[in-house]
Amino acid sequence: MNSAFETPTASLDDPFYYLTNFRFVLAWVSERHADLLAADELAFLCEFESLPQASQALLVRMVMRKGELFRLSKLSYAEVGNSGEAMAPLNALGWVDAEPALSINELFNQLRLGELRQVLADETRAAGLSLSSAKTVLYDTLTSRLTQTASLQTWWPDAPDCVVRIGVMNICDRLRLMFFGNLRQDWAEFVLTELGLQRFEVVPFTTQSRAFQSRQEVDTYLDLHRLRQRLDVGDSPAVLHLEVPPALDNRWLATRRARLLLQLGREAERSGDSALALTLYGDSGSSEARIRQLRVLERLGEHQAAFELATQALDSSPNETEQQALARLLPRLRRRLKLPVAPSEPEPVHERWDLVLPGPQSVERAVVQALSVPQAPVYYVENTLITGLFGLLCWSAIFEPLPGAFFHPFHNGPADLYRDDFVARRREALDACLARLEDGSYGEVIRATWRDKGGFASPFVHWASVDEPLIELALACIPPEHLRACFERLLDDLKANRAGLPDLIQFMPDAPADEPRYRMIEVKGPGDRLQDNQRRWLAFFHRYEIPVAVCYVRWAVSDELAV
Repeated sequence: MNSAFETPTASLDDPFYYLTNFRFVLAWVSERHADLLAADELAFLCEFESLPQASQALLVRMVMRKGELFRLSKLSYAEVGNSGEAMAPLNALGWVDAEPALSINELFNQLRLGELRQVLADETRAAGLSLSSAKTVLYDTLTSRLTQTASLQTWWPDAPDCVVRIGVMNICDRLRLMFFGNLRQDWAEFVLTELGLQRFEVVPFTTQSRAFQSRQEVDTYLDLHRLRQRLDVGDSPAVLHLEVPPALDNRWLATRRARLLLQLGREAERSGDSALALTLYGDSGSSEARIRQLRVLERLGEHQAAFELATQALDSSPNETEQQALARLLPRLRRRLKLPVAPSEPEPVHERWDLVLPGPQSVERAVVQALSVPQAPVYYVENTLITGLFGLLCWSAIFEPLPGAFFHPFHNGPADLYRDDFVARRREALDACLARLEDGSYGEVIRATWRDKGGFASPFVHWASVDEPLIELALACIPPEHLRACFERLLDDLKANRAGLPDLIQFMPDAPADEPRYRMIEVKGPGDRLQDNQRRWLAFFHRYEIPVAVCYVRWAVSDELAV
C-alpha cells in the first residue's frame, strides 16, 4: 500500500530529540532492509533497544560527531548524566573501546599543546627541540620519530582523562547509507528540517521502496566510497585500481563506478602514467572518459588508434558534449593520418557587445548597473531562471512517485534524476506538463507551484533567485515556444544542460509586438572566454532564434573614466 510520509523529525524541545531521530532510522531500515543486514547488524538493532536510555543517547551523540576517538571529559551532556556510567554498557558490548591504542597522530589530535609538552617532554628534548615549541613544530618533528601505538594510559600514566574509541561507526554508516541511499546526507537533515531551514516534498511510497535491492549493492557502494576517500588522501591510482569492485547490473552503481575510474584515470594522467590512465579511462566507459582517452592517445602519437576510437564514438549516438569534442578531435586526427578533412561547420555568429566599465569589480554586477533602466531591467539569473521555470512547470512529473525514485522523506529530488531512463520513465507526465505551454495554462501552473511549494527542496528551483516579480516578468516577456524549446533541451541531458546558460536577462515589457521583449546576455570579463557548454547554448539559441548577446567587458583606465 502506498502512503505519504510527512518529514519525521523530533521536536528540539525534547532533550533526546537526536535519539528519537536515530531510532526512527533504525526502525525504518529494520522494516525495509532487514533481508540485507548481516547477523552483527541485526544484533546491533536488537541490542541497542535493550540499552538504558542514557547509554543509547551517549552512543548516538558519538555517532553524530566527527571521528571515532573522544575524550570522556568532552562527552558531557545534561540529559545523559554521568558519562562514565552511561559508557559502561557500551564497553560491555564491545561497542566502545575504553583503552584504544593511539598513534602519535591521534595523540596530537586528542591532546592540547600544554598536555603534549608534558607527555612528550623527553622525546622533545631528544629531538633537540625546546619545550616551548609550537604544536606544528612538535608534530612535524615527532610524528616521523614515534611510530608506536599505545593507550593514553601508556603514553601518559598520570592522565586525568581517558580517550575512548567507538567501534560501531561502520555499522551506523551502513544503516545511514541504507536509509538515505547515499553518504552525502547525514543526521543533520532531521535537525535542519525541524528548524524549518529545509522542507521536502511529501511523496507517497511503499515499504518496498528502497535504494538497494541486495547486500552486494550496499557493499559495492561502500567500497567505491572508501576508494574515493583513499584517492583524496593520496593513495596511488595503480593500487586503488586493483581494488575497484566488478560492475553490477545496476545503472546507478555502474555510473558511480565509472566516475571513480574516471577520477583514478585523471590522477594517473596527472602523475604521468599514461598507460594506466588509458586503461582506467577504457574501463570507465563514460563519455568524458572516452574523450580523455582520445586526448591521451593523441598526445602519445597513437593517431590511428585514436581515430578508430573516435570514429566508433561518433557512430554510437554521442551526447552533445562528446559530439562537440569529437568535432575538434577528428579533423586533427585526419590531418595527422593524411586523410581528407571535410570543412567544419562554422560556429554561428552571435550578437557581440563591447563595454568599457569602471573596475575591477564583479563583472556581472557592473553590466547590470550599466544596462539596467526602469523600462528594461536587467537581472542576474545564471542557471536559475530557465531551470527554475522548468522545475515549477514540471513539478508534478519530477516528483512522480515511481519505483526507486523516492525511498525516504528527505529527498531533494528523485534519486534517478541523472540516469539515462529518467525522461523515458516520465515521458507521459512530462508531455502533459509541457502541453501547458501549448494551451496557455502554463503561467497558472507556474504561479500555483511557486505559491504552494515555495521553499521546498527542488533540484531545479533556487527559491532565493526566482522571486515573484522576476517570474511575472519572465511569463510576460518570454514566448512559450522559447520556453518549450529550452525545456526540451534541458531534458535531452539534464546534468550537462542545466549549466552554461547566460548570466543575465533583460526584459523589455513595453517593446512593440513585432520586437523581442527579452534578451539573454552572457558576460565575459577581461581575459575570459566562452566555455564549451556556453557555446552549445549559444548555438541552440541561434537555431531557435532566441535573442541573446555576448557582452565583453574591459576595465577602464583612469583617463577613459575621465572622458
